[in-house]
Amino acid sequence: MRTGVVPAESVLDAGGPEAVPVLRGLRDRARAEGLWALPLPAGLGGGGLTFAEYAELAETEGASDHGPLALGSAPLLDVRMLAGHGSAAVREAYLERLVSGESRACYAMTERDVPGTDPFLTRTRAERRADGGWLLTGRKWFTSGAADADLVTVLARTGGAPGDREGLSLFLVPTGAPGFRVVRALPVFGASGQYEIELAGVPVAEDHLVGEEGAGLAVAGERLLVGRTLRCLRWLGQAQRAFDLMCERAASRRTSRGPLADHQLVQQHVFDALLALRTTRPLVHEAVALIAAGADARTEVGLAKVAAARMLQQVTDSAIQVHGAAGLGPDTALPALFRGGRAARVLDGPDELHITSVARRLLRGRGAGAAGGSAGGSADGPG
Repeated sequence: MRTGVVPAESVLDAGGPEAVPVLRGLRDRARAEGLWALPLPAGLGGGGLTFAEYAELAETEGASDHGPLALGSAPLLDVRMLAGHGSAAVREAYLERLVSGESRACYAMTERDVPGTDPFLTRTRAERRADGGWLLTGRKWFTSGAADADLVTVLARTGGAPGDREGLSLFLVPTGAPGFRVVRALPVFGASGQYEIELAGVPVAEDHLVGEEGAGLAVAGERLLVGRTLRCLRWLGQAQRAFDLMCERAASRRTSRGPLADHQLVQQHVFDALLALRTTRPLVHEAVALIAAGADARTEVGLAKVAAARMLQQVTDSAIQVHGAAGLGPDTALPALFRGGRAARVLDGPDELHITSVARRLLRGRGAGAAGGSAGGSADGPG
């Protein structure tokens, strides 16, 4: 990560033809050094680490947004989902290609003008074809990596109407299928990677249904618990990176009144940032341990997600403050890290959803707030 991925960030951020050989070189190096796809099944060409084992390394890989793609762990959620819920034909056709990096997958759940925390309002529809299979019609947005993906998992309604709690299913859609289109890029604070997609009567084979018909939210919820925890681990890595940059700046920068490190307000930034890191990390790893044990981790994941998102924004903000104007420009990773910290408070459900969901779950049955409202969506839904 330090000698390969981080030095290549500017080229990888820019994308385009120049980024292709750079990414390929990083991936070849990861394979040669035995670091490829560490959390993916060994039988499919991965490193075979359990989720708990990989959690110890995920912070380091996640210190750069490009780390998981460069080291082959990016498809972890898709491989877990398809290995557990995909048909035999899907597993045979796609799993090895995903693990090897030959194919890329993405996930499309949220829709424009529909609260992302309320999947029951999903409008994308899947209609049965007379000759077998399905036709998918609808639009999704903020679909990460859609422009480069070979496969996209789509949440669609197979029964009922928007608002109904039943009738939602997941489908694995090849992006080369007729009717699939990337509508536009959706830059997040100027950074690329998110897209709006359209499905205009896209044909999907029967065996590309993921899980059982109507059970899409159960599969999505399982995926989201792991995904949120994985994001938290990566946010810890990014915050640690910002913290290190801040300390290096404080120790090396001198003013007419001496080193920045001697200023009490700078020391306050350092202390508060370290406190945020040290108090968040145990919350995240508690969620990891529960998921690894197959236990109910919804409360712990909610706590970890809110804490990690807040922590990343706080630590990067302090690091920028200590850097001064240098922290606003292109010479450090801090603008990108801060952008990620702000987006973190919305990604995978806004803070408000997790706060409300955790509180309702704790208060349920204690005679307080059992019938209270939510920040959009079910307290137990994927959000």
